[in-house]
Amino acid sequence: MATLVLNDLLVQHRSAIVSKWFEAVVETYHEEARGTLRKQNAPFTNPVGFNTAQGLEGLFDGIVQGMLPQDTSRFLDGIVRIRAVQAFAPSDAVRFIFRLKEIVRTELGDALKDPAVISGLAGFDGVVDDLALFAFDLYMQCREKLYDIKANEARNMTFRLLQKAQIISERQE
Repeated sequence: MATLVLNDLLVQHRSAIVSKWFEAVVETYHEEARGTLRKQNAPFTNPVGFNTAQGLEGLFDGIVQGMLPQDTSRFLDGIVRIRAVQAFAPSDAVRFIFRLKEIVRTELGDALKDPAVISGLAGFDGVVDDLALFAFDLYMQCREKLYDIKANEARNMTFRLLQKAQIISERQE
């Protein structure tokens, strides 16, 4: 029952919560990039802002619908993948997920005096924490892939240099 009460409130406040959540993500970027990111309606001219906005909406809806973190991966992946290539520290890359707790509490305000809403928050917090852990796993997978690509490129470049210097004539496996 408590979860239903909280979910109803989350649905009612969806627009404001998602908007503030998006703004919290934008604030993690350098000041000169923020204006561009806020223009979220242009998927080709602003893929970071667009994917972030769409991803946050999908994540929020998934949380409200009780989806497991893996079920929301298509929304989370686009955000985390971008943050992984932008060289955010792991903690900074996923911190935006934890901000949702604070935003929900601020947005719900006086409704938090209702014991049913308060008891629903514990479950909500657990879902957000699980989502953050899943996001961290995604982030690390992306970073590992980047390091693999860089290592392969360095190996290939070294091979080409050795070939060019005629130190080796054919690739040895």
